[in-house]
Amino acid sequence: MHLGMSGESAGSSRRFQTTHWSLVLSSTRGDTTEERAQEALSQLCRLYWRPICAFIGRQGHSDSDAQDLTQDFFLAVLRGKLLEKADPERGRFRSFLLKSLQNFLRDARDKQRALKRGGGVNVISWDDWMAEAPSHLTIPTAALERWPAERIFDVRWAATLAEQAFRRLAEECETRGRRRVFDTLSKVLVVEGGDVSYDELGRELSISSADVKRLLYQLRQRYRKLLRAEISRTVGNKTDVEEELRYLISALANQPGS
Repeated sequence: MHLGMSGESAGSSRRFQTTHWSLVLSSTRGDTTEERAQEALSQLCRLYWRPICAFIGRQGHSDSDAQDLTQDFFLAVLRGKLLEKADPERGRFRSFLLKSLQNFLRDARDKQRALKRGGGVNVISWDDWMAEAPSHLTIPTAALERWPAERIFDVRWAATLAEQAFRRLAEECETRGRRRVFDTLSKVLVVEGGDVSYDELGRELSISSADVKRLLYQLRQRYRKLLRAEISRTVGNKTDVEEELRYLISALANQPGS
C-alpha cells in the first residue's frame, strides 16, 4: 500500500510558481487590465482577510466595522497606490502587508474614511471568504483582549498558511484515491509520536500498525513540503523560508492560553 505523496501534481506545481509578491505586482502594474488586477487581489483576499480583519478588530473596531475596513483595505489596494512600492527584495510579505495595513488605518483615521464603505464594489463577498477559508483555529477570548494586534495578526497568518497547506494535502489525497487515509491520519498529523495509537488507527483503516507508521510518515513529509511551498510564496528570498517557518510554528505553538 503506497500513498504516493512524494511528487507534486502538475496543478500544485503551477500554483507554487506564483508568489504573493507577484500577485501584488500584477495588481499594481499600469499595463495590467482591471479584470486581471481584481483577480490577483481576490486571490490575496481569499487567503489573508482573516489576519487582516483580526488585526483591525484588535484596534478597537466592532466586528462589522472591522469587516468594512478590511474590505476597504483591499479596495484601496485595487484602486490606488497603496502597494505601488511593493518590492520582493524588502523581505517577508507578511511584514510588508502589515505595514501597508497600518498605513491604511492611519490614513483612514486622518482622512475620516475618504473611501466610502464598500463604495458599491466588492472584491469578494464575505460569504465566499468564509466558505473558502474556514479556520480551525480558535483564539481564547481572554487572549484576544490581552494580546497586541501584531501578535494576533501573526497567529492568524500562521494558521492561514498551515490550513492552506492542509487543504492542498487533502486535495492531493482525494486525487490519488486516498481520502479515507487522509481523513483518518490527518487527525494525528501534528501529534507527537508517543500520543499516537498506531494499532487503533490500523484497525480503523484495516491495515497493520507498521503500514500506519509508514503512511503517516509520508503524509507528514508531504505536509511539511507543502507548508514550505506556501511560505516560499510569501518571502522575497528563498533562504528566508526556514526562518519564517520557525517563526510561524513558534507563533502557533505559543498561542493557546498564553
